[in-house]
Amino acid sequence: MSHRQNHENNVDRQFGEQAAAYLSSHVHARGVDLEKLQVLLAGKSHAQVLDLGCGAGHVSFTVAPEVAQVTAYDLSASMLAVVAQSAAERKLDNITTRQGQAERLPFGEATFDYVISRYSAHHWQDVGQGMREIGRVLKPGGRVVIIDVCSPGHPLLDTYLQTVEMLRDTSHVRDYSSAEWLQLASDAKLRITGLEHDRLHLEFSSWVARMRTPEALATAIRQLQNAMPREVHHHFEILPDGSFTTDTLFLCLLKPES
Repeated sequence: MSHRQNHENNVDRQFGEQAAAYLSSHVHARGVDLEKLQVLLAGKSHAQVLDLGCGAGHVSFTVAPEVAQVTAYDLSASMLAVVAQSAAERKLDNITTRQGQAERLPFGEATFDYVISRYSAHHWQDVGQGMREIGRVLKPGGRVVIIDVCSPGHPLLDTYLQTVEMLRDTSHVRDYSSAEWLQLASDAKLRITGLEHDRLHLEFSSWVARMRTPEALATAIRQLQNAMPREVHHHFEILPDGSFTTDTLFLCLLKPES
């Protein structure tokens, strides 16, 4: 089995077991970012939208009332089953599901008006290839929105963030910094039209429970937190119970007409 197949199986296993938990997760079901998406897509009644790495479908459910069609796309069949069931319950019949990898999209060139990815890209094995695929399936003049946890960029803070993410979820690949995202966008020939940063508070017990993090690894995260210097505690606002606050980004991109 190849390294890529191992990673894909790990992602599917990690999220397949917890699909229902992500549907009810307050972190994923709510947020200012979803409100921004609703405003951005308001009145786009002819738009074709790809929800890339859809998870439990919160982006799809948010934008579906505003647009013509949403394709909810994810590697996990269990996640897609949750999306399909919830879409039916919400009577959102313009949502369809499709399974596959971000790096190999099974869609033709210039298919979508919008590609939106929320809290997914840090799981992609090859984010550069994923961005090139986004550019390929996007119509000229189409738009991309990337929402994800963002690395602070500072070496110590970055190393800490990637370590706790990996301990909590072995399917994690990388939280990218703003500078890395801007380079990835440029390499994919996508133009930056907006970049906003925010902060996301994560309650420790539900954060690890959502991924069924083994007790030994959850304990390792707490031990690492306690061992970190003051600047790590200050930046991530680490609380006595392990809860913390991390950086997020809301990146808007455009595929030029020519």
